[in-house]
Amino acid sequence: MDIRVLEYFLAVAREESITKAAKALSMTQPPLSRQLKELEDELGKQLFIRGNKKVTLTEEGILLRKRAEELIELMEKTKEEIRSSEERIHGTVLIGAGESDAVSFLARTARRFQMSHPDISYHLYSGDATSITEKLDHGLIDFGLLVEPVDISKYEYLRLPVKDTWGVLMRRDSPLAVKDQILAEDLWEKPLIVSHQIYDSSELSSWFQRDIRKLHITAAYELLYNATHFVKSGCGYALSLDKLINTTGESELTFRPLYPALDAGLCFVWKKHQIFSQASRLYLDTLKKDLAL
Repeated sequence: MDIRVLEYFLAVAREESITKAAKALSMTQPPLSRQLKELEDELGKQLFIRGNKKVTLTEEGILLRKRAEELIELMEKTKEEIRSSEERIHGTVLIGAGESDAVSFLARTARRFQMSHPDISYHLYSGDATSITEKLDHGLIDFGLLVEPVDISKYEYLRLPVKDTWGVLMRRDSPLAVKDQILAEDLWEKPLIVSHQIYDSSELSSWFQRDIRKLHITAAYELLYNATHFVKSGCGYALSLDKLINTTGESELTFRPLYPALDAGLCFVWKKHQIFSQASRLYLDTLKKDLAL
């Protein structure tokens, strides 16, 4: 199996047609079909279900598509790292992050770093802790910003000197909006909108004084922005971190912190024994200097 064949496979998966994929690849259909058949023979698995109008992926094909995309992305990343020169450093710093106001801290370092290295660019990937650590483990990103509590035992890390504050995002006309702080008992019977990550949070369960899964949860989200539409429609109160959604001015939403206060630490992590590109290594050095100030 080589990269070229994987690119052929991804083209067919994308086009859902061998004929269309062959046209996109500027090749004829017979050799493309032969390459796909040889790939299936090599793996010992059927990758496509060939229908009259389109081809679809089997379960094994879906898995291969995910891994093939990761391999090709990693190959391109490696090419870029090798091309970078000592005379004028260029390249891309790849950072994965959950939703957090602490990204602004990383952005300030990036801006200072950019002044001395203008050819450096950044690719930002959003996701929860699971998707970020998966990308880290597969070498698809250089760094991850993780909101605690999270297992960081297998990573090198820096703790950022900032914390995120848990609270409740709600409509301004909600009954709880008259309060300055939100107590656990205020939420016990309320419809809640929560992130998928917090189901296993012992800290939040302790704050609630009960199992989060037994609360009245009406929706679960990955990205808070999407959840705000449910909040605005009156579906419930969103448990979230502060400063992620604008609640100033004419916003119909408002945020209230939890009491007793519940803060979340933030860790900037990378793989142990990681071999960095020049761009990523220098960015990390700059961040360390910023943290030492």
